[in-house]
Amino acid sequence: MRISSISILLVLPFALTVASGTYAQDQHPILDKVAAKVITKYQTTPCAQLKEEKAAKAPPTAEEQKAIAFLKSDPQLRTIFINKIAAPIANKMFDCGMVP
Repeated sequence: MRISSISILLVLPFALTVASGTYAQDQHPILDKVAAKVITKYQTTPCAQLKEEKAAKAPPTAEEQKAIAFLKSDPQLRTIFINKIAAPIANKMFDCGMVP
């Protein structure tokens, strides 16, 4: 089964419905939960599996495309999300030899 971190983002459109006001960090509990799931996925997935998934490069599903479009349409929320997940994912990829 293909595990996709992007598919986890499907709940993000609902974050805007629940959250209002500014996009300050820690004001988006749903975004925080999604980010935590993405981080957990990378931290608990063995390097071999991550390498296989990267090599497979399956095209994004319709749901994943929707999540990507959502993040592209909201730069502030995208920035918050990426700031939360970037370091843990980059460190795991470095440990697995997937980045220089």
